[in-house]
Amino acid sequence: MEPRPTPPPEPAQSANAQDRFFALTLQTLERLRATQWDAIATVAGWLGEALARDGWLYVFGTGHSHLVAEEVFYRAGGLAHAVPMLDPRLMLHENAIQATYTEREPGFAAQLIAQYPVAPGDVLIVVSNSGRNAVPIEMALAGREKGLRVAAILNRAQSDAWPSRHPSGKKLADVAEVVIDNCGPNGDAWLHLPGMPGPIGSTSSLVGLLIIQLIQVRAVELALARGVAPEMYISSNTAGDPHNERLLEKYRHRIRHL
Repeated sequence: MEPRPTPPPEPAQSANAQDRFFALTLQTLERLRATQWDAIATVAGWLGEALARDGWLYVFGTGHSHLVAEEVFYRAGGLAHAVPMLDPRLMLHENAIQATYTEREPGFAAQLIAQYPVAPGDVLIVVSNSGRNAVPIEMALAGREKGLRVAAILNRAQSDAWPSRHPSGKKLADVAEVVIDNCGPNGDAWLHLPGMPGPIGSTSSLVGLLIIQLIQVRAVELALARGVAPEMYISSNTAGDPHNERLLEKYRHRIRHL
């Protein structure tokens, strides 16, 4: 595990909140570059190898972390072989309160992964800022049992500070093959403002989105080096419709969210 650097000092209090949060975000990205590049490259290597042999990428997250899963799915410049693992009961748009409790339920992940045609050698990325809830932990375990390469994107500071909610006592960082730290603070939010009961301005989502794109673009480059051009979507708001329709026809039966 690469060492986690000391959290940066906040920018000068004379700057306004907009300027301070922008500076904190840039500092977070700089720490990501300094400490997590090898881990990101490792996962990109897995994916490049998988794509070169017609394998697949699966991404799973609960709550706001599901945004990282949607980032790779059915979008301009995105891989056709990228699948989000989604269940409304773990998302926020129907019942946010219930989703908070559902992600703590043992046994849920096994039911969900069974709905996807995963195969040995495919890549599974599990995203969880806290890394302590049962469903992400069990999703990583289920993926490894099925022979997938399993990586986690999480917040080391928060994960290390709190106990697991899984019966085994393990956390996501304990069960993934590779852990990528989103370099956020304990509690996710960075910016302290007088009069507020806690910090505001979270960075886990925006850093997670960057991480998944970094993995994707490097993986495509590696697949190309192996002589394989991975299938991808082109913007449907340009001239991409005919190209995309061929992919949709090919994969509509395989990707349950199309």
